[in-house]
Amino acid sequence: MPRSCVVLRVFTRDQRGGNPLGVIADPSDLDTASMQRIATYLGYSETIFIEGGDVPYIRIFTPAMELPFAGHPLVGAASVMLKSRPDLDRLRCGIGDVWIRAAEGNWWVDVEMTPDNATVDESGFAARVGLPEPLSTWRVAMPLDYRMVELTSVSDVSDVSPNLDVFGEAFGLTVYARTGDSIRMRFFTPKAGVPEDPATGSAAVALATMYVARGEAAGDVQIDQGEEIGHPSRINLRWQHTLASIGGSVVADGIRELEL
Repeated sequence: MPRSCVVLRVFTRDQRGGNPLGVIADPSDLDTASMQRIATYLGYSETIFIEGGDVPYIRIFTPAMELPFAGHPLVGAASVMLKSRPDLDRLRCGIGDVWIRAAEGNWWVDVEMTPDNATVDESGFAARVGLPEPLSTWRVAMPLDYRMVELTSVSDVSDVSPNLDVFGEAFGLTVYARTGDSIRMRFFTPKAGVPEDPATGSAAVALATMYVARGEAAGDVQIDQGEEIGHPSRINLRWQHTLASIGGSVVADGIRELEL
């Protein structure tokens, strides 16, 4: 039967770029295997399926797997749901409830963090995948295994070409450089079928988790991502103790009709 897929671009920068997202608002009669087939066919970093209820449940699929949590799909879902249900205050995903809101011209998702989930990474992962000498290396359970590698400069971040074949148990690699309140970031996740992601809200939450674990209890930064793959994106990240907030703009790119 035909099924409509709304296409959004999340975390755009001046209406350009962003991370494409497929949104299936009517997943009736679709089982998990069917959802995965649709996500693989669409080929976006993520496709979401919104299961209704008092608290809508958001199922998130990459081209290769289902995820318990991802930032850009939840921000996109917030933009869809708050337009039709302006009093809605939360969504549910594989890690539990997250809070949603519209503010400052952006769509926001608020997530509870667990700073104990961030630890220094002494495994030599950065060297193993071919990165230059890092300033710091951390691991954060999101709950999947995120590796966080801080480099010296934006140019160092732009120049990296990690070996995607030797990630081992790691789910994703975040490479970043920070200057004051500005961060330049790239994210690689071959296990999800996404060699490089244009904009990664979960990696932004992982950064906040790491910063709290390092002693920076609160912060407000702007993350730029996606230049190297032609999708300039911008994520607003704020954190206060154990709450992280990711926000950005969302642009609608029309509807794809799927024959299933």
